[in-house]
Amino acid sequence: MPDHVELRRGAYYDSVSLMQVSRAVASTPGVEAAQVAMATELNAEVIASMGFTIPSEAGPNDLVVAIRGADEGLAAGRAALDTALAELKSAGAHAGGFGEAPPRRTLGGAITASEANLALVSVPGQHATVEALDAIHGGVSVMLFSDNVPVEDEVRLKDAAAAADVLVMGPDCGTAVVGGVALGFANAVRHGQVGIVAASGTGAQQVMCLLDAAGVGVSHCLGVGGRDLSAAVSGRSTKQALAALAADEATTSVIVVSKPPADEVLADLQAYAAGLDVPVHWATLGAGRPDLTAAVESALEAEGHGVPQWPSWVVDQAAATGPGLRGLFCGGTLADEAMLIAAERLGGIRSNIPLSPELALGPDLRDPGHVVIDFGDDVLTQGRAHPMIDPSLRLERIAAEARDETCGVLLLDLVLGYGAHQDPADELAEAVRRARATAAEAGRELPVVVSLTGAEGDPQGLKQCATALQEAGASVFLSNAQATRHALSLLPGQEN
Repeated sequence: MPDHVELRRGAYYDSVSLMQVSRAVASTPGVEAAQVAMATELNAEVIASMGFTIPSEAGPNDLVVAIRGADEGLAAGRAALDTALAELKSAGAHAGGFGEAPPRRTLGGAITASEANLALVSVPGQHATVEALDAIHGGVSVMLFSDNVPVEDEVRLKDAAAAADVLVMGPDCGTAVVGGVALGFANAVRHGQVGIVAASGTGAQQVMCLLDAAGVGVSHCLGVGGRDLSAAVSGRSTKQALAALAADEATTSVIVVSKPPADEVLADLQAYAAGLDVPVHWATLGAGRPDLTAAVESALEAEGHGVPQWPSWVVDQAAATGPGLRGLFCGGTLADEAMLIAAERLGGIRSNIPLSPELALGPDLRDPGHVVIDFGDDVLTQGRAHPMIDPSLRLERIAAEARDETCGVLLLDLVLGYGAHQDPADELAEAVRRARATAAEAGRELPVVVSLTGAEGDPQGLKQCATALQEAGASVFLSNAQATRHALSLLPGQEN
């Protein structure tokens, strides 16, 4: 099939926007493969690995368009590209209400011109520190979406932010809600009085969606980056975020959400929080600690709210034939939570983000035992869109697990909301349907359980997505913890 490779000099777009543009072009009928990205070294390698020839003069400030398909597909793909890029420009022009702003050569210059109080930085990790420092020196807080930022740079950024009395959210901060405005991957939840400090993106989304299902709203969700509660970073941004929410008149209580933190950092933060004027509740994962659902239930009860029956859409499923649990996740915190729950009954779970080093999977991510994979891990997203936007790697693995006789139960997550795939459920439902049919042809029973993180107001439609997955034969739960326990009950010898 013919290729179309085009270089657009000096045409800059942020990586999140280009992920969505690539997805739109690649899904155009007649297009076999497509990638639209800035010509950084890493992106150039990825595009070359897809078989495209990139012009030798391409540089990191140039946009590369690479499309493969039949002649009609190339034309349709180019039309889809132009439409998607035009929509980006239109959204930017309408956002300020004053037409297109004059170009600025630095982030600091743009901050001065716009009188902004928050900058979103989404550039390759090796350039992110310089841009974030420029914003901090400009006197604004930073949402640092970029990943692969060295931890020593993270500490330097957060110390500089504290000195300037601004906040660094990140690095690798994918979720935030500030003053009712969703940033990155976030859900359309109701506005309310609960503030969230989150060293976890999908963990924050799970908590927000559970609160929304309970009729409780969020004032702000301040992401702080997944390493903030590590020993190296010591909760620097978490303390600042707690202080900011405590001073916010619209916030009456706070929930701190985190992947497993360093024990000494958690203890220090709990002592700090005890001196604030708002109650602080803890949804910090770890062995012996409550799961996210239990933590939300505890916070609801403490604040005088009722605890609902969490929504679920369950199908009748026979017990699995194969022995192994296979958790294939897009959300790292949801994967962590699933492993913590499963390990209590199954013992060690092999993973690419293991709970202990000896449980690390090899490069092929294969093992005949119990496995949980985070497809959103930095290693698997270098040069490609996050699986919440581009689920192709996970869809391939679902098909492979269906052919593996050691696979007993498939445990999957699906995260809805702004920034995520516009129509994820139908694609996943079809993969579930095919996987179950493949296993059945081999005489195996393959139960599938889905943790669905979403809110009624999400653009994808929570109930529509749940129904599509249920009709494909999957049991669906709003609570990731409940989904995991249900999956465990379907393994041989693990029945409740």
